[in-house]
Amino acid sequence: MQIQWLGNSCFKFLTKNNSHETVIITDPPSAQCGLGKNRLAADIIVLSQEKHELLDNNPGAIKGTEQTAQPFIIKSPGEYELRNCFFYGLPRTATQKNTVFVFSIEDIKIGFLGLLNKKELSAEELESIEGVDILLIPVGGQPAISSADAATLANQIEPRIIIPMFYKIPGLTLNLDNPDKFIKEMGNHKEELDKLKIVRKDLPQEDTRLILLKP
Repeated sequence: MQIQWLGNSCFKFLTKNNSHETVIITDPPSAQCGLGKNRLAADIIVLSQEKHELLDNNPGAIKGTEQTAQPFIIKSPGEYELRNCFFYGLPRTATQKNTVFVFSIEDIKIGFLGLLNKKELSAEELESIEGVDILLIPVGGQPAISSADAATLANQIEPRIIIPMFYKIPGLTLNLDNPDKFIKEMGNHKEELDKLKIVRKDLPQEDTRLILLKP
């Protein structure tokens, strides 16, 4: 599996099964965020929230692949199985706009928190996401959780790999923190990669890896 970060909470996952590729895109942002236009194609789009006053996710900008005329959009809590990938959107409360997702791709469990804006997860939510192999977590502050709260939550979940998202990068119009505070909270040990290529046997067995993906 290959994971690429495109800024904000937008990731591109590339997975292969029996020589067939599947492309998954999360939270494709609108151009007003300042990230520019990416010509992206996907088989599956996952939206942590449909509408946001600052981000306004834009799945309509993503075209289908050669195998998929139109991407399948997952935007609600529930269980989904598509192209040998499994997705579970945790139930939301009445006041909660964001959906927390757990993916299972190539036998690797991924927690995607989207723009989580509450400091603590419920016992049921923690039970669903604790021990994921890879955690995608916002660290840039409002409208999502702060870097300190993100660090506390990451330590509760105890993933094998942490990938920060939704923080300040060049060109971004949102007023977010850079990831330095989060990195410090996590012990100042980080790696920087253009893309993460990972298979289950290569997951760390002891120390957690903190990886910054370059957008």
